[in-house]
Amino acid sequence: MKIEETREIRMDDQVPAEPSRVQRHGLGLGFIVVLLVGMAALGWFIRKGITSRVSAESALVTETKEDAIPAVSVTYPKVSGTMQELVLPGNTQPLSDAPIFARTNGYVKKWYSDIGTHVKAGQVLAEIETPEIDQQLQQARADLDTAKANLSLSTLTAQRYEALIGKGAVAKQDTDDKVGDMNAKRAIVESAEANVKRLEQLQGFEKVVAPFDGVITARNTDVGQLVDSGSSSTGKELFHMSSTTKLRVYVSVPEEYERAATNGSAATLTLNEFPGRTFRGTIVRNSSSIDATSRTLLVEVDVDNADGDLLPGAYVSVHLKLTYGSVTALTVPVDTLVFRSEGLRAAVVRNGRAELIPIQTGRDFGDTLEVVSGLRPHDALIINPSDSLVSGTPVKIVKTEGKAPDGR
Repeated sequence: MKIEETREIRMDDQVPAEPSRVQRHGLGLGFIVVLLVGMAALGWFIRKGITSRVSAESALVTETKEDAIPAVSVTYPKVSGTMQELVLPGNTQPLSDAPIFARTNGYVKKWYSDIGTHVKAGQVLAEIETPEIDQQLQQARADLDTAKANLSLSTLTAQRYEALIGKGAVAKQDTDDKVGDMNAKRAIVESAEANVKRLEQLQGFEKVVAPFDGVITARNTDVGQLVDSGSSSTGKELFHMSSTTKLRVYVSVPEEYERAATNGSAATLTLNEFPGRTFRGTIVRNSSSIDATSRTLLVEVDVDNADGDLLPGAYVSVHLKLTYGSVTALTVPVDTLVFRSEGLRAAVVRNGRAELIPIQTGRDFGDTLEVVSGLRPHDALIINPSDSLVSGTPVKIVKTEGKAPDGR
């Protein structure tokens, strides 16, 4: 019993031993490793944060620069063929057109033709009642009869004196007087005959007739109306008529296209009221002179109108063929062009930059324009370029309409 108590007392009173030198050295080394790993991790996180921030800033700068580059839509010019067409405005006119006036004084007795009536040459259009002319003609014929009677008597007297002068029965002077009186009476007869013919012609003008085949386009008279003989300056136009079996169209061709106005060349006409239909005509003559004011050549195109589909005065579009040989023109939309003080420019994209190219234009088609020099077929044209656009500005293409003529 005593022995066990003594042993217990020794075990309770036992003091822990101090760690050895090796154990202390291991603990210090582990702490240093942990510290180094923590510092490395902290440095990695710091470097990653800095790198991310720098990358974000760089990406933001790049994105800002890209956003600053104008975005444009482009299209390409269309290549025109070597055989082109020139379209010019014109008005149809009748081949023959005439106002009809009265050639005698009187009252309209009757008219036979109204507007739209097709008449033949010599057909009576109206009759004029001329009582004064009738009386004057009757008097002139009576005067002619008197003059003829006086001439007959004077002729007999002159013949008798000429027969007696050979016998010496009358004086030479008396014979000459009788012969001179006969000649004077003959002149009076001729004058009376001319007066009768004049009045007969005036009486013939009582019937107003058509001068050629055509259609009545206006009637400006009625029964009982007093008319006077004369022209457009003194008299009143009774009728107006036109020949519509063939129409003529006068066209002013610009000077640069006068080669298309060769006499004998074909031309076609189109009208809005006949969609899809063309009328064939022929260039018959031109003025052979350029108008100094408009710089155009006056050209006449004749077109057959036997069926009467075309009406005089109608607005038509005259199509003339143009041949440029090896010259190729381009057609561009007008919304790809800009107007500057230096002249007309086309906005194109070349090597990622906008360029304002000076061009020379041809025909104007309204929403498109012909360009004869300055552009290349594969040039990308900027649609609706900004007024502030300058050459050399970087641009990026976001939309392309159509394809380049060379397929690119």
